[in-house]
Amino acid sequence: MDLQELSDRQEIVDVITRYTRAIDTRSWDDLDAVFTADAILDYSAVGGPADVLPVAKPWVAQGLGGFLRYQHVIGQVSIELDGDTARATAYFTNPMVAPGPNGGETLVEVGGYYHHELVRTPDGWRSRRMVDDNVWMRGF
Repeated sequence: MDLQELSDRQEIVDVITRYTRAIDTRSWDDLDAVFTADAILDYSAVGGPADVLPVAKPWVAQGLGGFLRYQHVIGQVSIELDGDTARATAYFTNPMVAPGPNGGETLVEVGGYYHHELVRTPDGWRSRRMVDDNVWMRGF
């Protein structure tokens, strides 16, 4: 593995981290630095759209609006590089705090994979397609 491949791999992990940080901090406009202008975000596994960022972004914001807090944990990240393109799959768990009965809180969790198709751009690596592949849920 040469320095360029090591750098590319780290930059791709950073793209995935920027995605989860933008979601967890409700910094929706930060998603613009994660995806290409024509990227498709596929949330169909959780009843959402498979569409461009301007359509997907408000859907995510609305869907997560009922939660008080959430915090992605990214695990294994598998990356396949092919020149200026790449595929990456990141394992995730996402504990989420919802308002509970009598003013309390309820913890629910989801887990699965984020599948990204990425491309090197003049601004660095960006995701041009992301699939939210939920595998399990607990507490819903």
